[in-house]
Amino acid sequence: MAGSRYAFLDGPTPVAMAHRGGAIEHLENTLPAFQECVDLGYRYLETDVRVTADGELVVFHDPTLDRVTDRTGRVDALPWREVQTALIGGREPILRLEDLLGAWPDIRFNLDIKAAGVLAPLVRSIRRLKAEHRVCLASFSDARVAAARRLFGPEVCTSLGPRGVAALRLSSYSPRAAGLVRIQAGCAQVPLQLGGRPLVDERFIAAAHARSLQVHVWTVDTEAAATEMLDLGVDGVMTDRPAMLRDLLVARGEWHGA
Repeated sequence: MAGSRYAFLDGPTPVAMAHRGGAIEHLENTLPAFQECVDLGYRYLETDVRVTADGELVVFHDPTLDRVTDRTGRVDALPWREVQTALIGGREPILRLEDLLGAWPDIRFNLDIKAAGVLAPLVRSIRRLKAEHRVCLASFSDARVAAARRLFGPEVCTSLGPRGVAALRLSSYSPRAAGLVRIQAGCAQVPLQLGGRPLVDERFIAAAHARSLQVHVWTVDTEAAATEMLDLGVDGVMTDRPAMLRDLLVARGEWHGA
């Protein structure tokens, strides 16, 4: 697909994104995980953003600390001074978002907004770091995606929310439904399957490209699935196995990392 109006997407495709820093190959959302991906040559990293009780933005997927750390409790119910004592996998500290963005000024970050309370401090943080050009904002909540667009304006890339994805899918089957898709995004970031059925096919990609939307697929963790998506013509692949995806793209002559 031709270049995007968003700086985040301005580059060759397919885009390779390391999901949570490669959650199968590494301890998810940790500095060593992201460092390994950068060392592999990844220019795009995907991660999650939550906010502590006292307003600190942290790089963390779950609402609670329980699954991946040696502590328990809701992230949004604890102050940063307590959250920072939790160790992911019993070894690695939870990152502040600003520390992650500051660690690699040339890396682009796909940020999954996990709660409405993230939005206000996220605007301040991204503005302060002047990182508008190197982030894309995503969410499973249509309300959060819409709020992000209102707060940031057209300069920051966002992905379609769930309703936008559903409308795009419908429009790929019925031209009469084309008017349902209101394009205020740079990409459609979608799962391999929805409701147990494949979501991405040639019609879906064509409908997206007709609206200048890139199609990014998650989470693609086998060579067979990645090959299928790349052969269809997707613009980006998110994976928990960054080494696998890199090797595949290199073999295909489609690796655009460092």
